[in-house]
Amino acid sequence: MAHISKESLKQLDELLLERDLLIVQDIDGVCIPLVKDPLQRKIDKSYVEAVSKLKNEFAVLTCGEHEGYRGVNRIIERAIEDKNIIKQKGLYLPGLAACGIEYQDNYGNTSLPGLTSKEIDFLKEVPIMMKSLMKKELKCLIPWLKDNDLNSQLQLSICDTRFSPAINLNGLFSLVNGDLKLQKGLQVMIENIMNQIILLAKAQGLNDSFHLHISPNLGTDGSKEISKYAKPGDIGTTDIQLIVKGALKQCGLIVLLNKFIYSKKGVAPFGESYNVRSSSGSIDNCIEKIISTVPRSDMPTIVGVGDTVTSYKDCLGVKSLRGGSDRGFLTLIQKLGERYNIKNKVIFVDSSHGEVYRPSIRNGTKGITDSDDYLKFDLIMKGGPDEYIEWFKRLSRLRSNQIK
Repeated sequence: MAHISKESLKQLDELLLERDLLIVQDIDGVCIPLVKDPLQRKIDKSYVEAVSKLKNEFAVLTCGEHEGYRGVNRIIERAIEDKNIIKQKGLYLPGLAACGIEYQDNYGNTSLPGLTSKEIDFLKEVPIMMKSLMKKELKCLIPWLKDNDLNSQLQLSICDTRFSPAINLNGLFSLVNGDLKLQKGLQVMIENIMNQIILLAKAQGLNDSFHLHISPNLGTDGSKEISKYAKPGDIGTTDIQLIVKGALKQCGLIVLLNKFIYSKKGVAPFGESYNVRSSSGSIDNCIEKIISTVPRSDMPTIVGVGDTVTSYKDCLGVKSLRGGSDRGFLTLIQKLGERYNIKNKVIFVDSSHGEVYRPSIRNGTKGITDSDDYLKFDLIMKGGPDEYIEWFKRLSRLRSNQIK
């Protein structure tokens, strides 16, 4: 059993005092340890059962996906080994996937709010395009790769998820371990490939349908996310996803808040058909939209849990470049707590314990946050997913007794 710190227990006790509670949590690196091959991910069965006890007080918010053979639902099915039990007990993880496009309840009933049929059709072809482009590029970049090895690397690198197809470099990084020039070359390669995919979408009339999510990144330059190139001791960007425009986690938080209030009050403040594409993606716009619509009496205490937050100095060592796929929704949760005078919590899980390189809290907060960073963590899980899962199971057990 993983050790739970005194500070973690203190925060848990505070949450048990709250009347209305909504836990919004990322998945990979938080409750599932990071691995080089996403198809080898595993989830703790007892964690899944703990989620079900919280009922409407829990939701995931992830750039991964629920369904498809790469989806988290398949990981749950492997852990529990009986689909009938999963369906009967409602053991699927409820919430938003594909950064907000794929919604699912705990019984595995899914919907795609805000997505058009033309976009769905294009997304089906993207992995085929990726494979063709990447095969050509890899032959030039790593010419010594034999055909069998090349095909194996393509299989490992191209994540053919249905609504957020991506290219992941972890396998290739292992192949060129220690060669910074090749590591940077691979990062430039996938950036070029994904930009070509964007151009192909525009050629089919999908001018404003998609954007690229780079992980980890160095924030944005105002219009797009900035790649983080490899340097000694820091591998940088590991994957790039094609994301549906508007599918941002901070927008997804509004959708989840809307559904939570509906479950409590029977009225959806933003309308029952509200989706991530109904809102501007900026944090300030999200805050104003919520403030102008949701009264203090309807606002729950929100706990945000993530692992992907970055902060690095620019090439001159002057300006801090802050990014990470969890930064947006965690920042929104923190700001909402301030505006509503509610004790919202932001929890950071150190995901460096897995197979994929991430900056570690064990070595300080360099690469994750900085002294001038607006986003502040209320709790840091230094023990990674193992510590978080033990803490979460205890919270679930005590909270579910209160709900009864």
